[in-house]
Amino acid sequence: MLGACLTLVFAAAITVAPGVALADKASQSSKPSGVPTVEEAREFVANAETQLMALAIEGQRADWVKATYITDDTEQLSALANQRLIEANVEFAKQAVRFDKLKLPADVRRKLMLLKLAIVLPAPADSKLAGELTQITARMEGTYGKGKWTRTGKDGKPQELDITALGRIMAESRDPKELRDAWVGWHAIGAPMRSDYLRYVELGNQGARELGFKDMGAFWRSKYDMPPDAFAADVDRLWEQVKPFYLSLHSYVRRRLRETYGPDVVPAAGPIPAHLLGNMWAQEWGNIYDLVAPKGGTSGIDLTAALRAKKVDERGMVKYGENFFVSLGFPPLPETFWERSQFTKPRDREVVCHASAWDVDAEHDLRIKMCIEITDEDFKTIHHELGHNFYQRAYEKQPFLYRDSANDGFHEAIGDAIALSITPAYLKQLGLIDAEPDPSKDLGLLLQQAMDKIAFLPFGLVVDQWRWKLFSGEITPENANAEWWKLREKYQGIAPPVTRTAADFDACAKYHVPANVSYTRYFLARILQFQFHRALCKEAGATGPLYRASIYGNKAAGAKLANMLEMGLSKPWPDALEAMTGQREADATAILDYFAPLKVWLDEQNAGQPVGW
Repeated sequence: MLGACLTLVFAAAITVAPGVALADKASQSSKPSGVPTVEEAREFVANAETQLMALAIEGQRADWVKATYITDDTEQLSALANQRLIEANVEFAKQAVRFDKLKLPADVRRKLMLLKLAIVLPAPADSKLAGELTQITARMEGTYGKGKWTRTGKDGKPQELDITALGRIMAESRDPKELRDAWVGWHAIGAPMRSDYLRYVELGNQGARELGFKDMGAFWRSKYDMPPDAFAADVDRLWEQVKPFYLSLHSYVRRRLRETYGPDVVPAAGPIPAHLLGNMWAQEWGNIYDLVAPKGGTSGIDLTAALRAKKVDERGMVKYGENFFVSLGFPPLPETFWERSQFTKPRDREVVCHASAWDVDAEHDLRIKMCIEITDEDFKTIHHELGHNFYQRAYEKQPFLYRDSANDGFHEAIGDAIALSITPAYLKQLGLIDAEPDPSKDLGLLLQQAMDKIAFLPFGLVVDQWRWKLFSGEITPENANAEWWKLREKYQGIAPPVTRTAADFDACAKYHVPANVSYTRYFLARILQFQFHRALCKEAGATGPLYRASIYGNKAAGAKLANMLEMGLSKPWPDALEAMTGQREADATAILDYFAPLKVWLDEQNAGQPVGW
């Protein structure tokens, strides 16, 4: 059950010996004739949880090795382990249909529903096709992880640049040609995955239909305690709440980039070229804050410089994150976390550097996998990833099928809500800054955050909008790349720096697409994190502007947080949301409250300027 930024916790005693063919056991476990009984349903769920737990741990171990030691062999081993898990999941999901018309206790009914929806990738029942699908997904993720672009260095020698090195160029360079070349170089990684991805769509759709869903997109959207179409409508509702803010930010940033790069590079009223926004996917714009900062003012904080001045190393960066949770009343991370996590990129092998949080087995084996840089961005990312780990540990006493967040957006939102408490007051308490910036710097602080938080929102929609349409057939293989860019222009107001063709496959240049990770969770997380932050700050008795409030060191806020985390997936997500916030509906007003002074300022700056594209 891999997520882009986490792998799920599996923490109960397992009595099944390694190597047992559990997928075969699942198919043989029980196919009784006659009318099913409540007791049969209970036994079926208990058996499924035990067997899936063992397979999940086996898959976690294989995936960890594949992600931290990329070879053809580790990809094969991971594919085989995941194939066994997927096949067992699918078999149990199909057997669960037998109990659909039976009146059951709410707990058993919920577990049967989750059993059907727990499948990450709905593979066809045919084992040959299921094997092909898992091979494809392992191969695509490996292709992404090994991706490099070769350029000629200043010394005339070829330089091989991976996504980490390219990310630094996108963040730091202000040469539009160098940025364009890096952008084009990395996006070339998508084209070789095109045929694999299109076959993955075919096989995933077949598996989804066998489970009774229209296609894989409908299957993904069914995981939110509401009908698929209702969920899509709710996402649209949230976007409409925040869209006016994004339009104001986009207009302001476009004008400032035009001042930097000139009218030949940046249009006055059209989409912004994607390579100029400080990030390979133009999903977050904080890296170009220096180009758009309020004239005569900055945020007043250079956290990257502060961390480097204190000679903080990678382990020290993680210690800061752990200490935040400990200050709320959570116990420290286990020693195995420090022994088994990957904090830096090894010099001797290929690894997936994309940050992720893991709980590998039933013995509190929490880990993170990162290639940490001593930067402001990674400082926040570490707090985010540890949010996953502490969430995983909080629900470890739940039964297997409840060991997940209330919905996948919750898992992402918790870490981000914690990162919202990385305020000047928090940094001063850590000794990373000597004094909090004057309130006159607040607009700079808010703009710097909005460049990531607000700028991300439409990208958070585009990735799955494109996939949902491809899964449903609304987007065809022939126009897949063109439709990707139509959606990015529609929602984000950006355009590629060079002409793209049907031979390109730019969506696969984003990790989550070849890795089969749904992306709407990140959009939801950007909304929910502010809802969570507002509620926790209220619990902590914080006063003053929401953007200056931190829950660091507050045990009351920590207890409220722990109470919600411990629920896991045992209740529908509106119940968990209510436990944290008192509300039963996702609500973007908290993000608007947080950034309210900035919105007023942006509108003043945009007076007389074109808004939109």
